[in-house]
Amino acid sequence: MPDTLEQMKTRRSIRKYKSDAVPAELVKAVAEAGTYAATGMGMQSPIIVAVTDKDTRDQLSKMNAAVMGVSSDPFYGAPVVLVVLADKTRGTYLYDGSLVMGNMMLAAHTLGLGSCWIHRAKEEFESPEGKALLKSWGIEGDYEGIGHCILGYPDGAAPAAKPRKENYIYYV
Repeated sequence: MPDTLEQMKTRRSIRKYKSDAVPAELVKAVAEAGTYAATGMGMQSPIIVAVTDKDTRDQLSKMNAAVMGVSSDPFYGAPVVLVVLADKTRGTYLYDGSLVMGNMMLAAHTLGLGSCWIHRAKEEFESPEGKALLKSWGIEGDYEGIGHCILGYPDGAAPAAKPRKENYIYYV
C-alpha cells in the first residue's frame, strides 16, 4: 500500500502532549501542507495563523474554554495552535478550511507530530476579543474561524483506531 494511504489509516487525534517545543521548520512544513489543500475554484479562501507564542496560545485556550463553559485546557497541552480561518464571501469557505485542516493533520502525523482538530474557532473569532486579536494580527476581511489544528509531541501512545462501521461505503 502506498505510504500516503498508510499515513491516512494510522493518523489519530492526540489528546495529551509533551511541553517540548516544536521546531519552527516542522510548524512551517505542516502549515505549508495546509496551503496545498484543494479549494473551490482554486480561490484559496482560508488563511492559517501559526501560534507558537505561549501567551497567545494560552489566551486562545482560555477563549476556547469559555465557549464550552470550562476552565480546563481544550488544547490538551499542545504548544502550537494553527488557527484556520476562511473568507466567508466564498461559497466554499467551510469546505476549503476543512480540507486545510485535514492536510495539516496528515502532514503532522507524517512528520512524527501529534495533532487534533479543536472546534469553537467560529465562536472565538466572532467575539469582541477574537475580532480584536484578528485586527492586532493585521487580518482584515470577513473571516470565520474553521478550527484549530493543535500540534505537539504526543505524550503516550496514540489511541487505537475504532473499527470501521458497517455500510460505510455503498458501491453502485
